[in-house]
Amino acid sequence: MKPILLTISTLLILLALTPATATELPQGVIRIAAKPAPALQLDNLDGEAYDLEDSQGRWRFVHFWASWCGPCRKEMPSIDRLTRLLTDSDIEFVLVNTAETEDSVFTFLGIVAPDLVPLLDNDGLVTEAWQPRGLPATYLVDPDGIIRYQALGGREWDQPAYLEFLRSLGK
Repeated sequence: MKPILLTISTLLILLALTPATATELPQGVIRIAAKPAPALQLDNLDGEAYDLEDSQGRWRFVHFWASWCGPCRKEMPSIDRLTRLLTDSDIEFVLVNTAETEDSVFTFLGIVAPDLVPLLDNDGLVTEAWQPRGLPATYLVDPDGIIRYQALGGREWDQPAYLEFLRSLGK
């Protein structure tokens, strides 16, 4: 058997053609097996209807949370900052509160992130369809409606690694 010899230029070409690995993703963000995003039709805190399908053609940051969830409470201010830092990107932020009253959501966000407008999953059926393995849970849905990435648990979304990654998607 002959040994295979690769030149540095051949190796660099192979590396360039190899899909990105999970180690290049920000901490806690994982690439998942592509699957269509479940239906997401809810009203926001202002009573306006929202349908995820209406925003096809752009990336969606779909985030499930609750005010009673400690990690959710801790990370919400960073999501508020993130939305302001990425106003120039084509990413839509979809924040789904799971099974809480309007009063609870309004009171919590009024203190922590007053500019965010969440969707209310009062009966928890949308959350159930998405099947997060706990809260908070974030899914990144591509412009064609396919879930490509997931992040479970809280994080500081406005940190440089996350900002760079999300900017690369929203170009």
